[in-house]
Amino acid sequence: MTVSSTRFPHPVWLCARLFLLAALLLPAFAASAQDWTYRVRPGDTLWDLGDRYLKPSVPWQRLQSHNRVADPYLLPPGSQLKFPIAWLQVQPAPARVLAVRGRVQARLGDSGPLRELHEGEQLGIGQHLLTGANASVTLAFADDSRLQLRENSHLRLDQLSRYGSTGMVDTRLRLEQGRSSNRVTPAKGPASRYIIDAPAATSSVRGTVFRVSAGGAGHSAATEVIEGRVQVGNRRGQQLVTRGHASRASSADTRPQPPEDLLPAPVLDPARLRLDTLPAALAWAPVAQAAQYRVDVVRADQPDVLLFAQDTTEPHTVLPDLEPGALRLLVRAVSAEGVEGLDAELDFQVNDQPTPPLTLRPVNTETINSARPRFEWSQVSGAAGSVLQIARDPQFLEPVLEQDARSTHLRASQDLAPGAYFWRVASRDAEGRRGRFGQPVALTLTDAPVDPALQPPQAAKGQLTLRWQAGAPGQRYRVQLDRKGDFAHPLLDEQVDQPQVSLKRPWHGTLHVRVQYIDDDGYAGPFSPAQQVPLPCRTCYGAAGATVLLLLLL
Repeated sequence: MTVSSTRFPHPVWLCARLFLLAALLLPAFAASAQDWTYRVRPGDTLWDLGDRYLKPSVPWQRLQSHNRVADPYLLPPGSQLKFPIAWLQVQPAPARVLAVRGRVQARLGDSGPLRELHEGEQLGIGQHLLTGANASVTLAFADDSRLQLRENSHLRLDQLSRYGSTGMVDTRLRLEQGRSSNRVTPAKGPASRYIIDAPAATSSVRGTVFRVSAGGAGHSAATEVIEGRVQVGNRRGQQLVTRGHASRASSADTRPQPPEDLLPAPVLDPARLRLDTLPAALAWAPVAQAAQYRVDVVRADQPDVLLFAQDTTEPHTVLPDLEPGALRLLVRAVSAEGVEGLDAELDFQVNDQPTPPLTLRPVNTETINSARPRFEWSQVSGAAGSVLQIARDPQFLEPVLEQDARSTHLRASQDLAPGAYFWRVASRDAEGRRGRFGQPVALTLTDAPVDPALQPPQAAKGQLTLRWQAGAPGQRYRVQLDRKGDFAHPLLDEQVDQPQVSLKRPWHGTLHVRVQYIDDDGYAGPFSPAQQVPLPCRTCYGAAGATVLLLLLL
């Protein structure tokens, strides 16, 4: 008996055949699994749902067959219908420019002309965005997902579409250079996608908050996850990155690295944190392993809109004057590899009402011989009070004096050393809320004595009249006369309303005279330097009227 032998395939060849078969069948399995589920509402019909969600080429009868609906007139409310993704309507879903800071340009494709990008524009597929130094742009997509493109970055919009009115959105972006921050709306169906391609890896999510760096300047590309989780991968492998972690990839030919912990949020220093007045200095505790720090200010109600950004190697910086509103400060540490860590957050308010008053006195760059100068400003409608600040620096980072006033004038409550200063005023409303400060005014305080020029004394009719330089309107004068010059026991100590005093039958010899100017609020400045007045002889007091003019300066 002849027994025929059976030839079995080689194991390697068989495995290859099975892998090929699986690859061919996988799209069919995936397509069958990619159904969008709709929950039936009262009054729904198959033909109405077909008009609303299906492509014109797909009749509603196919939807009936796919869901095995026996009676198209009877759809129980609460039941579910399956819509194959391939049958759904697909429309373009332009991105909207939500905010622009600094110079941001756009062009269509690689060779189109560059143009300035403006807030409110609609951007379609193929647009290429470029941000300059100190610039950023925020985009809003069809599902209200947000992307903030940072300074010196390039981004392409590869796919922007939506599946009819299902709420599913397909957003695919290519970050060619720089950095982006992303806040993605949770997916509403199996076809929802949010994908960012970077040169070394692709980041795909279905609803989370994360940042992507394209790498460069000696740093690897990185995906940093703040909330949720992100799938990071390239042709060499995949990594699932969860909240508080990052994955780096040096190139598309190397597998993304295992997730690493993000650096912790810096601890802000409350002793050096006063954000109710801008500009303002702020500081935080150094973070171990931090090579530098990133400081952002965003809108509190729209944290994807960037208002201020700065990189610093020191654990402190200065916030400039910013637009009014509810704002949020973000500070994070950056590792030597360029991976940005978790944020320290602080919300604060910048008010612009009531408006600041106009400054009246002292005028800009004026020199004042007073340790406690007086300041005046205009009355603002609706303001119940004012706040005066005096500082050595024009940014008022460390005011040397801050005083409240209910009127439009104020005298410094303490003596100020001679030197250069700046002063400014803000208004308060009836509830005590302070508005923005006005422009700073420079002034110089001096205590240098003034040597007045005197004229020879003259006398007549048994009297000697002394006059000196008049002060500001409303000022009074205290005049002292002394024979020795130490004014321990003055011969005359009198307050007068006019800049003069008359003496009857004065003695011969020499008088020492000094004058003090007294403001209408009672503040008395320092006495002027004493001046010597040689008295004429008694026989010189003739009929011809004469006076001694004392040029005593303020």
